[in-house]
Amino acid sequence: MTAFQQLLPGAVLAAHETPRRRANRVLRPARTPAGVAVAFAVTAGLGLTAAEVVSALVGNPLGWVPVDEAIAAARRSSWLEVSFWALVMALAGVVMLLLAAVPGRSRLVPVETSDARIVIGITRIGLRRTLRAVAQEVEGVEKARVKLLRRTIEVTVVTGPESSGAMLKQVGNAVGDRLAGVGTLASGEVVVRLRRRGI
Repeated sequence: MTAFQQLLPGAVLAAHETPRRRANRVLRPARTPAGVAVAFAVTAGLGLTAAEVVSALVGNPLGWVPVDEAIAAARRSSWLEVSFWALVMALAGVVMLLLAAVPGRSRLVPVETSDARIVIGITRIGLRRTLRAVAQEVEGVEKARVKLLRRTIEVTVVTGPESSGAMLKQVGNAVGDRLAGVGTLASGEVVVRLRRRGI
């Protein structure tokens, strides 16, 4: 989290904030390239403007920034006459500012810790591999695939033709036990789907 993001409303830890919500907020990555681009553009623009103003006050304008032409163009035109490309550039600037201020989507699943001040996470691909390995350890499961959805964890198992509904329960229990063992703060239920080989 960047210093700018810490100044935004809601950045202060609330007393009623749940561990999962706090972990999700902390683990969201900052959009550093957009922030660097915005900071560089703003610094360059303000630096050039300051140099131009100081040199004009001294009586020897640099001419780097066409101040007189910009003032004349502003007097001649109104908001209704703004060109399409000027609007596109202004919109691009607003988008870059928003990208720099708002953090990105986390690639980590938060993990429960005993200390509320410590926040750790496991990669989504690592969690999928762990759960897939556990599902494949259940007797009769030939192959498994795991999807981490927003509200559910979907496990699809491929079995032989002799599989039964009890196997679904075993897979669900094994995956649920591993989730509890890892200590993920992911919410939602485990949904197990069965696919028989050759069907």
